[in-house]
Amino acid sequence: MADFAHALEQQLELPCGAVLRNRLAKCAMSDSLADGEGNPTTAQIRLYQRWAEGGIGLSIVGEVQGDPRFPEKPGNLVLDEHSNNDLLRTLTRRATGNGAHLWPQLGHAGALAHTPISQPMGPSAIAIERLQCGGMSLLDIQALPSIYANAALHAKTVGFTGLQIHAGHGFLLSQFLSPLFNRRRDDYGGDIQGRGRIVLEIIDEVRNAVGRSFPVGIRVNSSDKLEGGLTETDALEFLRMLDKTSLDLIDISGGTYFPGARSASDDTAGGPYFLRFAECARAITSLPLMVSGGFKIRQQAIDAVASDVADLVGLGRGMVLDPKLADHWLDGKAGDPGYDPAFPRFASSPPPGGITAWYTLRMAALGEDRERAFDLDPGVALKIYEERDAARCVKWRKRFAEQ
Repeated sequence: MADFAHALEQQLELPCGAVLRNRLAKCAMSDSLADGEGNPTTAQIRLYQRWAEGGIGLSIVGEVQGDPRFPEKPGNLVLDEHSNNDLLRTLTRRATGNGAHLWPQLGHAGALAHTPISQPMGPSAIAIERLQCGGMSLLDIQALPSIYANAALHAKTVGFTGLQIHAGHGFLLSQFLSPLFNRRRDDYGGDIQGRGRIVLEIIDEVRNAVGRSFPVGIRVNSSDKLEGGLTETDALEFLRMLDKTSLDLIDISGGTYFPGARSASDDTAGGPYFLRFAECARAITSLPLMVSGGFKIRQQAIDAVASDVADLVGLGRGMVLDPKLADHWLDGKAGDPGYDPAFPRFASSPPPGGITAWYTLRMAALGEDRERAFDLDPGVALKIYEERDAARCVKWRKRFAEQ
């Protein structure tokens, strides 16, 4: 397509009336920068402040827990009655400068809860190599809407400008949607209508808690990329269900963190991962669509928005490489490669988890304004990351021992 650079600069008005200043979002990533007790750190606050200063329209804080019993990692934020609200307000105040929105991604790790600090539970009991969890009771499931609603109201109270419900990547709500992990025979299992029931109940209760003018979004999978898991056919049918809700934004992603799942990049030649699915989604729902994953050059983002496939483009690792990426893409000239981030090429084959650890520690370096001195290989980054998590697990167990 021609370079319709103005496409990224356009404001986006959500159904609730809230306005995003442009079409670029820092999508949810697990920055793992909370203090081990569920509260923001100085580095985390500074990281999101830098992204706001860099021109992003929306930043989403990955993996924020409403229930500390089922965290993804001990570096997650927690929104509950014991939160340090002063620190949370500092985070939201600094990260919403320059007209940026800041949303927490409200989640529950379910079967993927971090075992050193949790006893994982999912919609059904699972016992396979490297993954085991108990099954939730009906009462456990019926408690979920109020847990999410309480966290949502807490988020609004401390200054977040919206929120995203996490129903992707193999975490709890994604597990409910997947027939591979949801084998229930009650109202919360069976076909996609039953498997998606709890998500709709959560959306309704969250909306009741925060009111009609507060943005509520959701992240969903296009598929699980697992044999027997959520298919694109069921994912599209679930979007039909979401279209009838009060949601303001659907963030399309895919894949899971379950053992054996393929990476989203396995099925692409290096471009954006989910545009084809988004084209199908556009015919099903009138709700605004955000597409996250695989956007590495400015022209890809321009084309996605200018062609009306996506209303919003979600950027992840590119924002970690360049916290001013949004400004660069908004101000860039057609065909100028100098505005695109230089993705690293690692000299040797990284260990499993090494690249994720590298990007996570680079976020810490950004939050400490020392990225110019950041010089780790993925193996060393993984070792530091794991040692940091282990230390935070000690704090987490002490802090949440009675919950």
